[in-house]
Amino acid sequence: MRNILFTIFLSVLGMMLNVSSHAQGPGRGQGNWMDRVKAEKIAFLTNAMELSPAEAEKFWPIYNQAETEKRKSMDAVMQAYRSLDKAVREKKDDKEITTLLDRYLTALQSDKDIDQKYAAEYRKILPGMKVAKLYIGEESFRRQQIHRLRRN
Repeated sequence: MRNILFTIFLSVLGMMLNVSSHAQGPGRGQGNWMDRVKAEKIAFLTNAMELSPAEAEKFWPIYNQAETEKRKSMDAVMQAYRSLDKAVREKKDDKEITTLLDRYLTALQSDKDIDQKYAAEYRKILPGMKVAKLYIGEESFRRQQIHRLRRN
């Protein structure tokens, strides 16, 4: 029964992604690739965490919200990094570099704070084992993607 529901879930997800990718029109291959990776990640994590349909219904909206926050946070980290790197290469004064370094470290901490915040949220709806499987699954998926890129 669980496998049937999982298959239905993936089929519906695939159809939704397929429809949205066709709606984008030509020249949007990057979006198709990202949609495909996102769908693979959802399937991978759902399987790794052994989520029931009821758990998945509660989990995915929170996870998507966390991913949105993490994306914004990582954008801030990268922007702070680029500013710091540029200042160092241009041999700016120590005061400016110290300010930029502090901004970079604050952005990194913000990213970690988001992880802490959402780990607590996940624990409200899932047992600790499944929350642990989430973080292990994310790292496994990330490594799988890196290996895939290296092969291609």
